[in-house]
Amino acid sequence: MDHHAPIVYDLFGISGFHINLSNIIMLTVSAFIVFCIGFFSARSLKMKPSGMQNGFEWIIDFVKNTINSAMDWKTGERFFGLGITIFLWIFVSNMLGIPFMIVNHETHELWWKSPTADPVITMTFAVMVIVLTHYYGIKIKGAKEYGKGYFKPIPYLFPLKVLEEFTNTLTLGMRLFGNLYAKEILLTLLATAGGASLLGALAAGLPMIAWQAFSIFIGAIQAFIFLMLTMVYLAHKVADDH
Repeated sequence: MDHHAPIVYDLFGISGFHINLSNIIMLTVSAFIVFCIGFFSARSLKMKPSGMQNGFEWIIDFVKNTINSAMDWKTGERFFGLGITIFLWIFVSNMLGIPFMIVNHETHELWWKSPTADPVITMTFAVMVIVLTHYYGIKIKGAKEYGKGYFKPIPYLFPLKVLEEFTNTLTLGMRLFGNLYAKEILLTLLATAGGASLLGALAAGLPMIAWQAFSIFIGAIQAFIFLMLTMVYLAHKVADDH
């Protein structure tokens, strides 16, 4: 359990510029897998979809319905690309640490894991989403009208609305991190118990399989929740009826 990330300190000789090699690798792998899903699903489109195209069209409909539940499609259509990217990237990232993890037992460095099990990744992603909500709010409504929204329906709510931006960021990032971190901790405990002895392997085998199956469910649900909350936050910024 005493695992740590492979950190490169003072990169390029810049004091304080540290990078986590595991995060970079896993983010790249996640992005590559998402690209492959989109590329191969749309490579040869057919009127009667089958295989990957059929699955990808189901994802498209799912994301559209999620956006529609938060705002009208006329407003939300522009966020479709963002929504499907968020859902696929988080889902793939959540899945990467389920089948196995790669650890250097000599240095105790954890190289292969779910990138979403790192608070730096989830909080950075949450901050990016919140910044995008402000960007689109100003772009669609204009800076003056957007600023007025912080003082409606009564000016006294302004401090609470400012505080809400910080709480939204924190809950968006930490909810995802907490669920994925807990999942990987338990998988690591079961793997450790299974490797201790033959009896341990027998005792941990069934719980390991059950927890891996449940982890797939957790990963899918967390991807959906992150997508839903993103669209809800966007709706509050851009929709006139919020």
